[in-house]
Amino acid sequence: MDLFEYQGKQYFAKFGIPVSAGGVAVTVDEAVKVADASQYPVVVKAQVQVGGRGKAGGIKLANNADEVRLHAGNILGMDIKGHVVKRIWVEHASDIDEEYYASFTLDRAAKKHLLMLSAQGGVEIEEVAEKDPDAIVKLHINPVDGLSEKVARQAAVDAKIPAKALDGVAKILVQLYDCFTAGDCDLAEINPLILKPTGEVHALDAKVSLDGNAEYRHPEWAEYSATEELDDREQLAREKGLQYIGLSGTVGIIANGAGLAMSTLDVVNQVGGTAANFLDIGGGANADQMAAALEVINFDKEVKSIFINIFGGITRGEEVAKGIVEAMKRVDLRAPIVIRLDGTNAEEGREILASAGIPESKLLSKPTMLEAARAAVALANGK
Repeated sequence: MDLFEYQGKQYFAKFGIPVSAGGVAVTVDEAVKVADASQYPVVVKAQVQVGGRGKAGGIKLANNADEVRLHAGNILGMDIKGHVVKRIWVEHASDIDEEYYASFTLDRAAKKHLLMLSAQGGVEIEEVAEKDPDAIVKLHINPVDGLSEKVARQAAVDAKIPAKALDGVAKILVQLYDCFTAGDCDLAEINPLILKPTGEVHALDAKVSLDGNAEYRHPEWAEYSATEELDDREQLAREKGLQYIGLSGTVGIIANGAGLAMSTLDVVNQVGGTAANFLDIGGGANADQMAAALEVINFDKEVKSIFINIFGGITRGEEVAKGIVEAMKRVDLRAPIVIRLDGTNAEEGREILASAGIPESKLLSKPTMLEAARAAVALANGK
């Protein structure tokens, strides 16, 4: 679950990370009230879960109540890359001496937590990685050992953080790591982490993704779910209990397992196509599950073909095939299906599909993932 900036800052504050005084508002009058309490000058910031807010005019400095009214009125209701601004965050404007970057996430391959730290903040970390990869310090942390202030300070030294900010950065790194671990985050990022002229180190922005698997430990997360913004496809998928993320391509994706689903997206891209979604149907693929998945895919009018990629382990190929045949009776699909079925009882599954009497114009079977991806992309391109 991705939090809005204001929620991320509130989350940071629970772990002692210093953030700017401010509050959230959904009306112009509320924005003025928050600004008055926060002391001028203030920054009025659109709350949307997408980058590029500043370039779109979604972040404005205000020196008085009249300017707050003007900016809040313009920003509320603004469309930023397809995200409509429903709330704004108004905070006291900070004086900035320098900007840094800090984040914690999980490196699954290393099976360790990963700190990324840079003295170059305020821009996308991908830009820094591309232009000056040596400017980013990457430090793996064993979860058993945790992060001490001594190790955090050395990381700051390695990242060429100026001496005047070392102690402040080290302290916040330890607090951010505590937030990441005790707060059950998938990602905890501060960009920029600023040094004020007064010598204080301060979180000026917050990007937090919470680990949904830990939700049972956090009943307070219910308030975040209430503000979560989903598009119509994602809302339908959630109602049906599917792991779905909407994208902007033309090839609908259904796979069993998150890793296979991500690989499927990569292969579709590799052969020149674009994925319309990520959809992990999980370990089972019975008729009900498959019908639900196809209904969600079919809901997206941009989908021109559907690529079902199943590798049977615990999942049995003949059960998948039966599920697809039955699901196609329930859902009137607009796009043709290309299926790659492999693994446990895959041959029996392919025989069931071949004998189902479904024309190739609606269901095409391919033996490998690459061949299936090429066929799905070709169909999506009208070939």
